[in-house]
Amino acid sequence: MNLKPAQMRARLEKPDEGTRLYLLYGPDESGTGELAAVLQRALGEGVERVDMDGAMLKANPGRLADEAASMSLFGDKRFIRVTGMGEESLEAVTLLLNAERAGNPVVAIAPSLRKTGKLVKLVESASNAAAAAFYVPEGADAVRLAAQIAREHGLRLGGGCAERLVAATGGDRAVIVREVEKLALYLDAAPERPADCGAEVFDAVGAVLDESAMGAAIEAVVGGDPVTAGVELAAIAEDNLAIPTLRQLAKRLIALADMRREVESGDAAAVVVKRHRVFWKEEAATIRALNRWNAAQLARAVERVRTAERAIVARGNAGAILAEAEGLAIARMGQRLG
Repeated sequence: MNLKPAQMRARLEKPDEGTRLYLLYGPDESGTGELAAVLQRALGEGVERVDMDGAMLKANPGRLADEAASMSLFGDKRFIRVTGMGEESLEAVTLLLNAERAGNPVVAIAPSLRKTGKLVKLVESASNAAAAAFYVPEGADAVRLAAQIAREHGLRLGGGCAERLVAATGGDRAVIVREVEKLALYLDAAPERPADCGAEVFDAVGAVLDESAMGAAIEAVVGGDPVTAGVELAAIAEDNLAIPTLRQLAKRLIALADMRREVESGDAAAVVVKRHRVFWKEEAATIRALNRWNAAQLARAVERVRTAERAIVARGNAGAILAEAEGLAIARMGQRLG
């Protein structure tokens, strides 16, 4: 069945035995990751989580159905969380949905899936599975999200702080939460003791957005300049802007991939740039990038950026360092192509 994001959240908060798979797809990985945690909380303390990913399911399609039907050694509740699911998991999901029994729910995060893909269509047509698309909130939706998260932590944002919070975090839900947590701690705010957060507090504690630094890092990576990219990425990591920068880098790479496919179909790069209404100051750099990268290489670079994003969001690892390393790796790839 096909659900809206709010409907999916409601089902994850009260999971039913008849739903074997909750498919959370679309580019908002922070949002889908947070919803996967909703299921874990709903199942209660002590629930056992089995982690899998798309590559594991591709190598062993039957494992997902096996894990869904397996009992915990200690009789505790368990569920399966799959990250990085893609079309390669079609066989694994088919086996899960058609299995004789499957007592453990599966929640799958699939950032690369499209609504028109075979896997999404399979889940939407199944009575024992549910799918919902999640897109990164933008504009007014992102501002409302920031204000809502703040309210949940006992903060009343004023003085344009919600807008600034969105700008400073690239609209990334996980980063917004972390910034709100810092502000709430500074003001000793909580749902039962709300506090006002104005521009003065935000200036003292909140994230700082340096768009020029972000742009310089992105262009150095895309332009195959690892020396400059290394300097810019290190500065961004220190300013806690790694995720916003990676999000902007992903958008840049995706846009280049779309244009590069037109170039590979026979159109001149200069014509494609005009057709896509690229800002005139960025035309020359965009043409150079289109002549440097091909569509397959750009797709691979996008996947590396998404991997770095997941590394940062995950707790207990060197996320910012991994993000910097991936950015440098992409820059070196571009350097070799040049």
